[in-house]
Amino acid sequence: MTDALKTKTRTRSVEVEILAVLLVLLVVFRDTIAGLVEGERLQTWTTVFVSVLVQAVPFLVFGVILSAVIAVFVPRSFWARALPKHPALAVPAASVAGVVLPGCECGAVPIAGSLIRRGVTPAAALAFLLAAPAINPIVLVATAVAFPDNPEMVVARGLASLVVAVLMGWLWLRIGRAEWIKLPHRPDLDGASKGRAFWSACRHDVVHAGGFLVVGAAAAATINVIVPEAWLQTLAAQPVLSVLALAVLAVLLSICSEADAFVAASLSQFSLTSRLVFLVVGPMVDLKLISMQAGVFGRGFATRFAPATFVVAILVAVGFGAVLL
Repeated sequence: MTDALKTKTRTRSVEVEILAVLLVLLVVFRDTIAGLVEGERLQTWTTVFVSVLVQAVPFLVFGVILSAVIAVFVPRSFWARALPKHPALAVPAASVAGVVLPGCECGAVPIAGSLIRRGVTPAAALAFLLAAPAINPIVLVATAVAFPDNPEMVVARGLASLVVAVLMGWLWLRIGRAEWIKLPHRPDLDGASKGRAFWSACRHDVVHAGGFLVVGAAAAATINVIVPEAWLQTLAAQPVLSVLALAVLAVLLSICSEADAFVAASLSQFSLTSRLVFLVVGPMVDLKLISMQAGVFGRGFATRFAPATFVVAILVAVGFGAVLL
């Protein structure tokens, strides 16, 4: 190992340790830190910022570990056998695979990056990225608990999210370009033992995705503070505006998919269709997810993929809401 590589490895190790210590301190001393911050708005900002991290970090770690397993231990030939050879068929297959993975969008991003590195067609990996956070068993059970009087919300959320994932995968097949995805170069995985490569992949993804998660959490907390609650009451009375309002709110709040159903249930002044839009858009397009996509796939990808997903998610959710709700 060259001196430059050793220095880079030590630097990443220190970065991981610093990030881990900061996250632990934020969780352990959450109440103390909130009490030290003067002003109600600053306390709210601190609470929301830490809450987003507390919700997201466990699933981010789970996704990072699974991503490292895929990158190091799963041979490329496995994906050739597991998914249909035709890219158009691989997209729905990868989308349905999201059902068996309990995790949120924070974990799905690094997993999708590893799938592309292992030879999976980007369209299928992106379909998995969108489907996994929205249709996995934990999210669907949470939705059923949050809407005990509206079981149709679970069906509508699962089907709408699955359709959006498949449509976006097919859209990428149609107009997507390879140069729009710029995965970080990973020379540390080449020529190393499996154990060392696994640990290196974990450290890299924690720092890379975790840093963007912190940026997204800070942005979400800021939006929570500056958006007046009275605006929601006014918008709820307008059918079209209420749909757009909750779609934008889902992006701004950046709540993990395991918890967003309870937030949607609390917005009782809005229609079920509006709240379905909130539940479909949130796990696919939010501030922290856009930030993480920019970090893992490149800014050019995020600036194209996120807006397209946002529009498709709204249209599909409204359609399923009109039929099922």
